[in-house]
Amino acid sequence: MRVTLWIITFILLFTLTVAPGPTMAGKSDHFEALKRFSQVLDIVESYYVKPITRKKLINNSIKGMIEQLDPHSTYLTPEDYREMQSDTAGKFSGIGIEISQEQGRILVVSPIEDTPAYKAGLLAGDLILEINGESTQDMTLMNAVKRIRGKKGTTVNLLILHKDSNKPEEVPIVRGTIPIVSVKAQSLEDGYLYLRLTKFHESSTRNLREKIAEYQKTHELKGIVFDLRNNPGGLLVQAVSIADTFIEKGTIVYIQGKNASSRKDFFAAKNSNEIKVPMVTLINAGSASASEIVAGALQDHNRSLIIGERSFGKGSVQTIIPMADGSGIKLTTALYYTPNGRSIQAKGIEPDLRIPFVAPPKDDDTKMRARFTVREKDLNRHLENGDKSKKGKDKDAEKAKEMLERDNQIRMALELVKSLPRLKQIK
Repeated sequence: MRVTLWIITFILLFTLTVAPGPTMAGKSDHFEALKRFSQVLDIVESYYVKPITRKKLINNSIKGMIEQLDPHSTYLTPEDYREMQSDTAGKFSGIGIEISQEQGRILVVSPIEDTPAYKAGLLAGDLILEINGESTQDMTLMNAVKRIRGKKGTTVNLLILHKDSNKPEEVPIVRGTIPIVSVKAQSLEDGYLYLRLTKFHESSTRNLREKIAEYQKTHELKGIVFDLRNNPGGLLVQAVSIADTFIEKGTIVYIQGKNASSRKDFFAAKNSNEIKVPMVTLINAGSASASEIVAGALQDHNRSLIIGERSFGKGSVQTIIPMADGSGIKLTTALYYTPNGRSIQAKGIEPDLRIPFVAPPKDDDTKMRARFTVREKDLNRHLENGDKSKKGKDKDAEKAKEMLERDNQIRMALELVKSLPRLKQIK
């Protein structure tokens, strides 16, 4: 027995006196960090002024560790994990905004169209300073989401600082069930289709292609105005398949993590219903993530003219990792790159033409200007147009007049998409 103890002691002494190699040093640092964590855990559990369980301390430690990495990585409780599953299903309860966190502040990435937040006037870039009177300073992203969401019919009070304002504004918003109609279509003129994509859900590609096919039944498709403004993103696979609708071949996007070997490319596939007409795509500061993937791919392939304002710049990939207890970890594992190798992260997509949005004039101003604007058609006994080649008015396009009058970016996009075939001939 004494011999055995002596041998063990000798081995331990030998191990401690030999200079540790890189692996041994790494393990030493690893155990030292765990030792320090265990000591802090014991101290807090023993001396903190209020009773607190070790389980809660560990959960809070995990949460803090992950959420210090970047604005999009977070720890998901079992409840959070279940709620996240509803986001891509196309229906959830809340006010309809996508939010992010920047330097401890809660930032509106984009209000989703036709939702309570959109109707209340929230804009991309707005800061949420308080939720129901509680300051959001250093509030975690998931906690902010929890406080904003709630039962349909209840009210959440937000203290909002608009991007170009110096004075906060309190905005009460009644929560609702948010059914996401992700694709909207509208004829702008005969042959020119306006497509508005509000989010990338499981059915977005199918809905987009159905809208195009439906339009082609009654019109010769000449051009598309593709609106990705205030689209906060969604599913990567949908971004790829939507871009694939317009791109014939080549890379659409690739993602790469810490190691070069982790690169994964997503390619366009040859399909029979590919759309080849001229396109103009609209983006702004509320266009994020999947929207930027599509805009970047269209731009790099010279498939569409991109106009508007620089996009949000959310170019990171989050992986949801489920844990055994029903919780999960939402962890940033890679970055998105456009086909030409441009990183979207924190830079966004620069439009080919910068065209800021100009707020429409007040109704009174519009009526007054219309009253004093006279054209030939307004004169008594004017001659009617003798062009008999027209097959009749596009009734759907008549509905677009108000939208075109109130949105300078769509007006410009329509003029450009009509001019693209001619511009390509000019050298």
